[in-house]
Amino acid sequence: MSRIHDEQVIALAGLFQAAALVEQIARRGMVPQNNFESSIASLFMLQPDMTEDVFGGVKDLPINLSLGLRQLQDLVEKKRSDNNPDIMRYALSAIYLERKLSARPDMLQILAERLQALEQKAHYFSQESQTNSINPSAYTHPNVVAGIAQLYQDTLSTFSFRIQVGGDPRHLQNPDNAAKIRALLLAAVRAAILWRQVGGKRWHLFFFKSRVRPSLRRILGKG
Repeated sequence: MSRIHDEQVIALAGLFQAAALVEQIARRGMVPQNNFESSIASLFMLQPDMTEDVFGGVKDLPINLSLGLRQLQDLVEKKRSDNNPDIMRYALSAIYLERKLSARPDMLQILAERLQALEQKAHYFSQESQTNSINPSAYTHPNVVAGIAQLYQDTLSTFSFRIQVGGDPRHLQNPDNAAKIRALLLAAVRAAILWRQVGGKRWHLFFFKSRVRPSLRRILGKG
């Protein structure tokens, strides 16, 4: 079962990384670029050969998901009272939205089609535009992020349940930050989809520490 647990932890790390990035933008107006690129790029990895490929592959996983893995470590090691409530709320809200989305195949189709169109736009901004590969930084070009944000507004924002983001009004009212937050919320839902695809269940969260700790050690190369 260790492989299954590892895949679930990777998906959860992606989920909590996106949630943590939302919190950082809302509170501070800035995020680690590498983590931001990895979370946004995951939206375009729709047919990965393996779970690790969603976040850049086995070798780069500890770096690309460093923020998310650290969030999981904090959840495992710290007391519940020490956990950031906003990050937890965003993560759980994304899981809830994913369940709503799973009942809407029409919306899933719209998401897939428009992400494919946005990927072509990212090709235009990529330094490797003459090849089939895309530099991950191209996915975070302001025009691409704005397109992802609009996609989030046109789809998931139409549900009656919406994720309410709190923070510093100066950062929240900045149009670029608002677009990044919406794009990251979509990345969080994408990670929630991945978590369900690799067998993640809500009840697993009740046994969170015992399931997560061994996989974290393997992924981080500590055991």
